[in-house]
Amino acid sequence: MNNLQGKTALITGGTKGIGFGIAEMLLNSGISVCITGRDKQTVNDATAKLNQLGEARAIGVTADVRSYKDMQNVILEMESQLGKIDIVIANAGLGKFGSIEEMSHEDFCLIVDTNLTGVFNTVKPAINALKKTKGYVITIASLAGTNFFAGGSAYNASKFGLVGFSQAIMLDLRQHEIKVTTIMPGSVTSHFNDHTPDDNDAWKIQPEDIGEMVIYLLNTNARSLPSKIEVRPSMPPKR
Repeated sequence: MNNLQGKTALITGGTKGIGFGIAEMLLNSGISVCITGRDKQTVNDATAKLNQLGEARAIGVTADVRSYKDMQNVILEMESQLGKIDIVIANAGLGKFGSIEEMSHEDFCLIVDTNLTGVFNTVKPAINALKKTKGYVITIASLAGTNFFAGGSAYNASKFGLVGFSQAIMLDLRQHEIKVTTIMPGSVTSHFNDHTPDDNDAWKIQPEDIGEMVIYLLNTNARSLPSKIEVRPSMPPKR
């Protein structure tokens, strides 16, 4: 994708944090975006902000990635309004942490259904559109997809699964000239886990840093495929 002007991208969970940062970078590169979120007003507000950035267009669709029907509708709406789908960025995710003794069945299912099944629900209905454009799928996983920790049973399970899922579909889809990469960030400044970003987050990876990484991937020569990228803060606080 050496010429990004006129391309289109779907970004789930694009109303704030990493998703919004990626959307900003793509719009500034001439890529029109479709962002999703579960709250209609939040989606509308984020879309309005994005449309102030440049010539590329932003649209928003209210959807829950846990619903396959919702995501089918997103694909139809995006094709209707933007004409095609070049890029799918499966970013929507959440986390709840605690010992297995404290983890409820409902919370475990919520995390796995969002972080893992939600990515299937995002990618699967987009495949035919991506075949037409020889497109790109980028999943936003986590270093928690290879590094387990106490209290992370649900989150680790979802992200370990997402890394495996992404690498497997990379092999499935490259026969159609669809590229798949998973990005695995460490600590990122975001609203994740009900956090409000502040000055204490300056040492962390910033959402726009992930956006820059996405642009790098899109500009990589078509013969090469960075299938998995781990990224960490370069200067974490000293212990």
